[in-house]
Amino acid sequence: MSLQAGPSNVNPDLLQALQRMRSAQWFPKGATLFQQGSRAEGVYLVESGEVSMLLSTNRSQRQLVEVAGSGTILGLSESMTAENHRITAVAADETSVVFIPREEFLAFLQGHCDFCMQIVRLLSDDLHGLYHKFRSISAHPGRPRQRLLDEQLN
Repeated sequence: MSLQAGPSNVNPDLLQALQRMRSAQWFPKGATLFQQGSRAEGVYLVESGEVSMLLSTNRSQRQLVEVAGSGTILGLSESMTAENHRITAVAADETSVVFIPREEFLAFLQGHCDFCMQIVRLLSDDLHGLYHKFRSISAHPGRPRQRLLDEQLN
């Protein structure tokens, strides 16, 4: 499985609207944007650089799940559902990110219904991507399926 930052699926109009909401914050390489298990405070729009998405395993190790690049919205699912982050996000290099607090993001969506379907599509794309990654990991030869499930869920 290749872990690379791909092109953004976010509509350019939505990107521009979100970028206008807040100024960018710089994160040095290795800085944590958010931690697995922490409360979702809002969404993060990666403007430049890359962010490593890491999943903690039951052995206190972190497994690289993917690398998010420019134009990616992080924390979207958790912000929409008010759940804790399921993954840790760490700047893979110097990274510029626009942070939008959850309440401000939800108010934005209420006032801009034209972007709501784009958000639904992004959430659906994330779900499908996770499904395919999980299937490829669980089908990995030589590793018992239950052990793999335990590692991913803990």
